[in-house]
Amino acid sequence: MKIPFLDRPPVVAVLRLSGVIAARGGGPFAAPGISAEGMAPLIERAFRLKRLAAVALVINSPGGSPVQSSLVAQRIRRLAEEKKVPVTAYVEDAAASGGYWLACAADEIVVDRASIVGSIGVISAGFGMEEAIRRLGVRRRMHTAGEEKSFLDPFRAERPEDVARLEALLADLHVTFKDWVRARRGAALKAPEEELFTGRFWTGARGVELGLADRIGEVSSDLRARFGEKARLVPVGARRPPWPLRLLSGAAIAEGALAAAEERAAWARLGL
Repeated sequence: MKIPFLDRPPVVAVLRLSGVIAARGGGPFAAPGISAEGMAPLIERAFRLKRLAAVALVINSPGGSPVQSSLVAQRIRRLAEEKKVPVTAYVEDAAASGGYWLACAADEIVVDRASIVGSIGVISAGFGMEEAIRRLGVRRRMHTAGEEKSFLDPFRAERPEDVARLEALLADLHVTFKDWVRARRGAALKAPEEELFTGRFWTGARGVELGLADRIGEVSSDLRARFGEKARLVPVGARRPPWPLRLLSGAAIAEGALAAAEERAAWARLGL
């Protein structure tokens, strides 16, 4: 005999991780995207739900800061192990670079056939403007205490020692990224590391073949199939401030425009 108030459907938290991964402040005028500070209360809220059967991460990110990626992923893993709750990542357009770092925080990665996954690498980009200021008749004046304080100054020619230092830094970060993927994906990886860890990215269908993802699927139908049609899928997201407050901050508008340009550039690296 079923007792109605005891026969309750399982609860699945659906936590969206969307946008460029970067350190940004919280508060009502915070720029969109993924950061450790911004995501911390949402992750905590997701794992605090009563009768929690699982947490679903809906990921749509071209990547960003390796530090922020690591901090968010570590928080998810800590709570998953503490609460003994399974975590599944569902990739939409992309889980690339730092976005894939986040996906690896899950116990299973589910993709669309057309998703973009991978890009296990580290990038640094900038501009050299020494010729521009020379033609404008501008003289660069800079004074430092510490012989290596000035690093890759865009207003002067690159120095070989600066490039070597940057390459060593990127290599160290790449090792950290590769170690994380090995620890989380382990024997699931089906291709040589020399192919997977080059920074290249693939479609979701190919990602499954390579072991970067586990299977093809879509969040809602997949969760219903696993937990039943009566399962409660609870979206967990940031609460937006009342609309009058959103109109008051010119700084928020400027920050939003800058964030949009940054995100557009990050997606462009994937051809999206």
